[in-house]
Amino acid sequence: MKQIVFSALEMFPLIHFGDVLSEIIFASLLHNQVEIQDGDILILAQKIVSKAEGRLHNLSNISPGEKATELSRITGKDPRFIELVLRESQAVLRAKPGTLIVEHRLGFICANAGIDHSNVDGEVSNPNDWVLLLPENPEESAFRIRQEMHKKTGKIIGVMIIDSHGRPWRMGVVGVTIGYSGIPGLVDMRGKKDLFGYELKVTQIAAADELAASASLLMGQADESRPVIHVRGFPYELRESTFKDLLRPVDQDLFR
Repeated sequence: MKQIVFSALEMFPLIHFGDVLSEIIFASLLHNQVEIQDGDILILAQKIVSKAEGRLHNLSNISPGEKATELSRITGKDPRFIELVLRESQAVLRAKPGTLIVEHRLGFICANAGIDHSNVDGEVSNPNDWVLLLPENPEESAFRIRQEMHKKTGKIIGVMIIDSHGRPWRMGVVGVTIGYSGIPGLVDMRGKKDLFGYELKVTQIAAADELAASASLLMGQADESRPVIHVRGFPYELRESTFKDLLRPVDQDLFR
């Protein structure tokens, strides 16, 4: 029976700036009695990557500019928070009460440039002032962790970093990838035949996002403490690809 198995690494420790994620993940794999095999994939929540890379910021250190102050009046959000969002963004696409949608500097569309208060704990001052930014370069982070895990295990694996994003056509958030290494982000099925011999004309599968959504179910969104998911049985061959494969060109974006 063909199957994909998603396994959460339980009892994963809290991550702090400077922690070496590959070492902690390797120790957690041993603790959970998971032996890495060729073709396996490790899926990481962006928060542990951001924390290890020092992407934690305190709003008390931020001075909002004129544009941030203007958007604060529209959205009702803290102008210091909005200033950080603007620094992480290429463009503001929508602003309304309670909502700020931007094009992140990495190229994808999301709310608040992915900056988040949840599961963020600073050491001093008002805890509500601490926020976490997305990793500086998630694709580079995924590549580095993948290479380090290969040195430790000798196995060919994929590594993916995911976040939770909303969508313009449905309610609720869903797990999506923001960076990966050694994984086909987009699988092109054009030219292949369906069950009845029809040649597929437009079908492209966002395989990395399908993985991300499935892993997000196990990770949870609150206090589950399961930020790393081990995957076995991915139905496509692992290969090099780029995150840009998943970004829809502006001239094909019907929601802007």
